[in-house]
Amino acid sequence: MKAKQHADHRERLSALYSYEVLDTDPEDEFDDIVKLAAAHCGVPIALISFVEEERQWFKAETGLGICETPIENSICAHALLEDDFLEIEDTLADERTVANSLCTPENGLRFYAGCLLRSADGLPLGTLCVLDYKPRRLTPLQRDTMRVLARQVMSQLEMRKALTAADILRKEVDHRVKNSLQSLSSFARLQSRAYKSREAKTALSTVLARIDAMTRLHEQLYMNDDHMHVDLGSYIRTICDQLADMAPRGVTLEIATESASVNSQQAAAVGTFLNEFVTNSFKHGFPGQRPGRVKVHLARQPEGTLRLVCSDNGVGMSEGATDNKAGLGMKIAEIISLELDCEHDLRSSDDGVVSTLVFRPSRLDNAAANAARPNGHTTNLEIKIEPTAAIRKLAASEAVGEAR
Repeated sequence: MKAKQHADHRERLSALYSYEVLDTDPEDEFDDIVKLAAAHCGVPIALISFVEEERQWFKAETGLGICETPIENSICAHALLEDDFLEIEDTLADERTVANSLCTPENGLRFYAGCLLRSADGLPLGTLCVLDYKPRRLTPLQRDTMRVLARQVMSQLEMRKALTAADILRKEVDHRVKNSLQSLSSFARLQSRAYKSREAKTALSTVLARIDAMTRLHEQLYMNDDHMHVDLGSYIRTICDQLADMAPRGVTLEIATESASVNSQQAAAVGTFLNEFVTNSFKHGFPGQRPGRVKVHLARQPEGTLRLVCSDNGVGMSEGATDNKAGLGMKIAEIISLELDCEHDLRSSDDGVVSTLVFRPSRLDNAAANAARPNGHTTNLEIKIEPTAAIRKLAASEAVGEAR
């Protein structure tokens, strides 16, 4: 006889569909469970069965050779009406299965035992069941083992559901961060047009460079599964590919990098430094349509550090410029050196400018450090791009000037 519908039939189906497991490919994790259940119970058939509207579908099976049956033939549908476990020692002696076409043939199924697979809300989705061609009875140990294996099935499904939800959330956050960075970039460009002084425009252009670096960093972070660390070599190439479009006619940008994993803070610092050097070289290093090249080279050092060398073969810096610590570019380099905990070596000659940073890559950023604390407290990793004190001072002076 066909089983009655569960009292919470619609809610049960909704819960089943939320796991997105129906009609998926076979997987070893579930195949191993049915093989173990069959072996432990000493039966030829074991199934992970999910009961839908018009059918029961098997995520994993051993010994039966089919992947689904019509709902009319489903013994598991009867199990859904039980509290925990259904065991039918002889299917031809039970009114629920005596007329089931899977049981009536001479070589039909004569034994069934199924443990419910329940959602986190307690709704029955299907069963982990074992079947035999002859009547029998499970031992208490076999029943307990079935319950343990059923919990393992649901643990797998709950984990996959959580991972799917996390991926959806990550994509939503990714979208919002991109929009926020675009809004910041647009705002900074509008402010740049509003200010008249060259110093203010230069300061805001630095903020734009920082935003651009963070945008590329964000894209790089979400290209891999580890969202706190970046392949610095790949990140540098991404930045340089975009900067190359800004190169003056006759000036080329050459890139040579090695793969190196760093945390997001170090990557952002390197990206800002790179933006500053390359854009300054393009702007000041090759006057009068002078041809030339800008080079970016990242290499691992034997002692485990990374050596970043940015150079050009332009006209070089004016005399004494390398000793001037008050310039905006030098201030940025100083901040980057502090963030990377390294020294900045800047050399200029008639053959061009060479800027070098040697720093030790770090694999642990603030978010990871918080997560690793013994008390288990964590903090949210936030990307903040705020105006520096110098920019605020320039903005204030502009406002005063306009008010006069």
